[in-house]
Amino acid sequence: MATRTVSRAGPAPPDEVWERYARPALWSRWAPQIRRVETGADRIAPGLRRRVWSYAGVRVRFVVERVDEAGRVWSWRVALGPLVLRLRHEVLAAPDGGSGTRLTVSGPLPVVMLYRPVAAWALGRLVASGR
Repeated sequence: MATRTVSRAGPAPPDEVWERYARPALWSRWAPQIRRVETGADRIAPGLRRRVWSYAGVRVRFVVERVDEAGRVWSWRVALGPLVLRLRHEVLAAPDGGSGTRLTVSGPLPVVMLYRPVAAWALGRLVASGR
């Protein structure tokens, strides 16, 4: 198992960035690897489980493990067959009124390393204004 962290900063206000995380219907707007999300819920909450569709027919199961709305932190477990990743997301306020986000990914080293550039791209879009 390996753990790696990816961080990005941008002009979007922290509350706006948090809402982009907290509402699964918005994930595909900033995460180019996500085509659609099936949740049956408007917001993330502990125990929420369903599926995320990517491209080329890839469909992964997920379960939200923890949500701290006040601290703007959440974590989830994503599985594709026996392959499991754990992801922890944080939204931080920046002194200039913008925000930062930090993602910590844990899982098999090759998968974590392959996912890092995709995650970095998505996080950059997440903290950008108007996405």
